[in-house]
This record gives sequence, C-alpha cells and structure tokens, in this order.
Amino acid sequence: MRLATIRLDGTTRAVKADGDTLVDLGYSDVGELLGHADWAERARGVGASGAATYASAGADFAPLIPRPSKTMCVGLNYRSHILEMGRDLPEYPTLFAKFADALIGAGDDIVRPQESDQLDWEGELGLVVGSPARRVRGAAAERAIAGFTVVNDITCRDWQFRTREWLQGKTWDSSTPVGPYLVTPDEVPGGVRPDLCLRLLVDGEVMQSASTADLLFDPVALVEYASTVVRLRPGDIIATGTPGGVGNARDPKRFLVGGETVVTEIEGLGRLENVVVKEPSN
Repeated sequence: MRLATIRLDGTTRAVKADGDTLVDLGYSDVGELLGHADWAERARGVGASGAATYASAGADFAPLIPRPSKTMCVGLNYRSHILEMGRDLPEYPTLFAKFADALIGAGDDIVRPQESDQLDWEGELGLVVGSPARRVRGAAAERAIAGFTVVNDITCRDWQFRTREWLQGKTWDSSTPVGPYLVTPDEVPGGVRPDLCLRLLVDGEVMQSASTADLLFDPVALVEYASTVVRLRPGDIIATGTPGGVGNARDPKRFLVGGETVVTEIEGLGRLENVVVKEPSN
C-alpha cells in the first residue's frame, strides 16, 4: 500500500495510490490516519468507487507527515559516508532532530538560507512509525514500522560544524523534502530491513548511489534504540542516514548555490525533485 498527503483547494488530504489514481481516505493527512490503531485496515477498506479520487499525475504532494511529533535523524550510518568524513565506525547510532517547519513536499523548492554558503545534500531512507513504541525489541519494533519514504536531509555544513552539536545545521526552515509516499513493508524488498537502491542527482549528475541494505544500524535497530530514549508516536519519522557522495566530502568541496535541481530517488518508494532557490534578502 502506498499512502500520501496532497494539497487540494487550500487544505490537505490523505490518499492512497490505486494505479494512476489517488483515492481520498477521509483524513486530512497521513499523520491523522496513522493516529488510529487500525489505520491499515481503514485505508485498505476505502475503494475508488466510494470515495473522491484525483489523478496522481500533477498532484501537489505536501510533506508526507506535515506535523510529526518528532523527526529523528541518524548521522554516520553508512560505512562509505563515515569513511569519507574521516570518522571511526560508531558503536551507537548518532541521533539528532529536525523540527516540523523544516519539512517540505516532494516537489517543493528547497530554500537556501542567506546565512549559509555550504548547503549540502543527503539522500536518505526514511521510516515512518505506525504505532506507539517505548523500549520495544525484536518483533515489537518491526510492528512499529508503518512503512518507508524518501528524505533529503539538506544540511548547512558551515552551521553544522560551528559546534559539536549538529541541530543548528540540520533544521533550517523549508529545507527538507519528505515523501512522496509511505510504502508499507509488505511491498518493499527486504520488508522492514529494505534492500533498495538509493540515488541522488544534482542537475542530472549522480552524486550518491548506494543500497539501503548497507546501513550499519538497520530500521529495526533504530526503532529499538530511539524508543529506549523517547516514546515514538504514530507519524514520527526517522531519517536513517546518508551514504557517501555528499558535497562536503568532495575534493574540491561542492555545495548548492541556487538554481540546481536535486533529485532523490529510492527504487520502489518514489522520487523527490526539488529546485534550490535563494532566500530573498530582507
């Protein structure tokens, strides 16, 4: 099953994909749907004959979960990226957060802030929590995963590395596309431990290419670890980390200056296509 949140007539609607059609599920967004314990049954029970439908072509995708209670991100989770950044392999996941105001839709513009000259890309597999989870392990952690999506963890490197804490470089307003779809594990090769090809391109040039199976800490391990720290709620997002190929690690370094088209795609999950725009000076 493939779920999305689209913008329509000044509001948003939760939909599921049925071929080239999007079927209205009767909720304002996917986050509201996931708030029901039987969300999967409710979504499967809605048919195109009994609900409003929209064409998927040209749909205006909002952030998959517009206002998650939390977006947790994982740094240094692909061996290739850890080595290119000159770091040791970690013993534990490196966690940081994003705020909801950073999230944008699959086709929205990425705003390059006027305060940063080192805007970087980070294509990532995102997992979406589907049920409350606190200190879960094993099968319970697997059941807490509603599905997977595509994330681009855009980063202001010059702000990230001002201090030893990363938050200030990671949560700039209108910077982080998430979507377009939540794809449930039953439709994903590898299930809750996906084995999918991830690619990120800038103006058609491949910058990142990796398998999500190469994660050091897989999605189940991340749910186990994160839920030990804090209660995970339906609609929460965990961005699982980025592979090698980021601009900051290139020689010479390469950053987004404005005007580029950045495509982040994961096979079977979907595609983000975002234009980088310069934030107007006040």
